This record gives sequence, C-alpha cells and structure tokens, in this order.
Amino acid sequence: MREIFLDMIDYKEIITIEPGKRGGKPTIRGMRITVGDILGWLASGMTISDILSDFDELTDTDIYAALSYAADRENKTYQMAV
Repeated sequence: MREIFLDMIDYKEIITIEPGKRGGKPTIRGMRITVGDILGWLASGMTISDILSDFDELTDTDIYAALSYAADRENKTYQMAV
C-alpha cells in the first residue's frame, strides 16, 4: 500500500477575520463566505466540485484552507481541554 503525506495548506494568507464582517467570523479572502459556510456545505454532502461550481469566486485552495483552519483550531481546542 502506498502512503501519501500532504502538508496542510498555510491558511494565514487566505483566512481573514474582520470585526465588522460576518460578526468577526473567519472568512475566505475577505469575502462574505465563512469557514463555517464551507464546513456546512461539505457536511451536507456537497463535494468540492459542487461548491466550486456554485461559487466561482472560490478556489480549491480556499476550500482546503478552510479545512486546515478548522483542523488547526480543533487540535488547539482539544489540547486546551485536556
């Protein structure tokens, strides 16, 4: 079996937080699309291709940045709870 290891996307240039936009939630490149929006779409069964076809302003890198941000945040939250 072949194993592939991928580095998480460096989301720091993609995920932005602005106090006056979407209640200060993390958004994609200053747009009104939040990390939570993307996670919700994926959780509802949309594929990355579905999202990209519905929102042509997004890229696959944006989607992976949202996932990386969420994973990083979850890991930090989990560590703090231990």
